[in-house]
Amino acid sequence: MTTSASDGDPPVSYREDGDGPPLLLLHPGGTDGRAFSTLSPRLASRFRVIVPDRSGHGRTPDAPGPFSFAGWARETAALAERLAGGPVAVLGYSDGAIVGLTLALHRPDLVRRLAFVAGVFHADGWEPGVVDALEDPPAFMGEAYAEVSPDGRDHWPVVVAKAAALHREEPAFTEADLGRLDARTLVMVADDDIITLEHTIDLYRAIPNAELAVVPGTSHFLLQEKPAACNAIIVDFLTKVPVPTVAPVRRATTTNIPPMAER
Repeated sequence: MTTSASDGDPPVSYREDGDGPPLLLLHPGGTDGRAFSTLSPRLASRFRVIVPDRSGHGRTPDAPGPFSFAGWARETAALAERLAGGPVAVLGYSDGAIVGLTLALHRPDLVRRLAFVAGVFHADGWEPGVVDALEDPPAFMGEAYAEVSPDGRDHWPVVVAKAAALHREEPAFTEADLGRLDARTLVMVADDDIITLEHTIDLYRAIPNAELAVVPGTSHFLLQEKPAACNAIIVDFLTKVPVPTVAPVRRATTTNIPPMAER
């Protein structure tokens, strides 16, 4: 792992692999970049994969004050500017999807394409009971945190409390906010996810240039449960132009967006 920081910001640990167009992988909450262990080697054959650990997660120390998606988006923007020097593709998973969405809305100049996997745009999109469960996460998450965190095992309860408080208030984007999103966006969700399908459909319909993938036979851990299927969908989205469709309804016209390798 290496670290990077912009002036005045704490260092963010990250891992890099592969060569090609830059692709940021943004991990779920309560875990770290290891959540992409089944996916990132496959993607590294096509992209320069950059996998940061957000502040308070993995090998990046916690920062003073509450967690916020805007704060994580700022540190992600600083990392992207430092490492890539320009627009990147972003794949965000669960809380990482929310960070990616926040980044795309606040810094549209930095996000070329967005793969939004198993996340919400508003806190009411989680299935009932999900936010309450964050106050008592599974023991394996605390053990994984203790393995690598520079803050040590004793800091885990602080992280848990900050995450629970965050999810009761954020995110709070509206469908009008989503309507401002310029980046071509893949909305991916499990068919048995902890996010309501109705919320995901609202998200998909509100983003002007969105595509929807519901992965059958999976749960919120879809990237681990069906990595080959998810990888195929993600790579197709990131590397190819939209196909001309025969009977479009929502997408009445097809924008000829060149693949990343040609941009």
